[in-house]
Amino acid sequence: MENFEFFTPTRVIFGRNTHLKVGTIVKEYGFKKALVHFGGSSAKNSGLLDAVCDALKAEGIEYVTLGGVQANPTLAMAEKGIGLCLKEKVDFILAVGGGSVMDSSKCIADGAGNPEANVWDYFLHKDAPAKALPVGVVLTLSASGSEMSASCVITNEKTGLKRGFNSVTHRPLFSICNPELTYSVGRFQTGCGTVDIMAHTLERYFSSSRDTALTDRIAEGLLKSVIEAGKIADMEPDNYEARATLMWAGSLSHNGLTSAGRSFVMQVHQLEHELSGMYPRIAHGAGLSALWPSWARFTCPADVNRFAQYGVNVWNLDMDFHNPMKTALAGIQATEDFYKSLGMPVTLKELEVEPDRIEEMAEKCTNFGKRTLPGIRELGKAEMVKIYSMAMG
Repeated sequence: MENFEFFTPTRVIFGRNTHLKVGTIVKEYGFKKALVHFGGSSAKNSGLLDAVCDALKAEGIEYVTLGGVQANPTLAMAEKGIGLCLKEKVDFILAVGGGSVMDSSKCIADGAGNPEANVWDYFLHKDAPAKALPVGVVLTLSASGSEMSASCVITNEKTGLKRGFNSVTHRPLFSICNPELTYSVGRFQTGCGTVDIMAHTLERYFSSSRDTALTDRIAEGLLKSVIEAGKIADMEPDNYEARATLMWAGSLSHNGLTSAGRSFVMQVHQLEHELSGMYPRIAHGAGLSALWPSWARFTCPADVNRFAQYGVNVWNLDMDFHNPMKTALAGIQATEDFYKSLGMPVTLKELEVEPDRIEEMAEKCTNFGKRTLPGIRELGKAEMVKIYSMAMG
């Protein structure tokens, strides 16, 4: 087990009707004026936005609103939010939504906290935020884990680059997690969320580090629980226990718990960022489900035993000691079949990606020749092209 730092300062308020406490919670911290940041019409149509704003008003907290965050949140929206925060002298940001809204809120918080900086420089790793406005969350989608993570991912629509960076400023002050708010999430988005939760854990699990048995067992248990809950939520959208499991698993998958004691690089996420950066219509979870099986089959020969362990401990497969590769590939196939059962794509062809753009995606993923992606198998441009090509189906 390698040295590690585990830091989870986010206060989690979990359960039924907890979103109704948001005014009281914000008041506890002494904030005077909030930016309420949200996505599309669902927050309005469901009555959630009104409930949140009413709760703030009841406690005498002023607020301004900014909606319109899209899947794969953009730099332009964040810059709009930064300007609004500075104009209105906001001292707190409340994200009402899923991963896109949370990441947009984090970017706004960084920019409003450092008004002289170019916020995009943070994503290019040219600079780092010295401070940020505090962020709170009312979670509406189980997927990204951004409600407890240090990460933030934004798309620069002018360049087509989707980039992320980690910062202690990104850890939300609190996250209100009511599984009931996810009942209205459609089948496709529920499937995307389930895939994203699994991917956050799988990318840590398939690490080049060794002697991480305890963290392995935590990750395997989380994956098994997500698979079970994902199946139930797919069939019974109003099943509270399934929705609750997915919501809590989403938080645990990306708060550092399943990476404790090991190093990792999220190779599939990096490959997917170029995909949805160039094709903003592609949902992040759908991109992950289309890429992971091909990445796994490409990487598997470099650590057959690891993939076989995954097949046995997560998918309950019998170990073929004479042919471990058979068990390893069966575990990959089981994952692919599960994604299919949720209505998720498992090839880039299903997402209508043009084969002649593979070279460009790989070039961007290497940061134009400036990086390779370390891992069980190091990925340079040639390896990335191979994975993208395999994923075409």
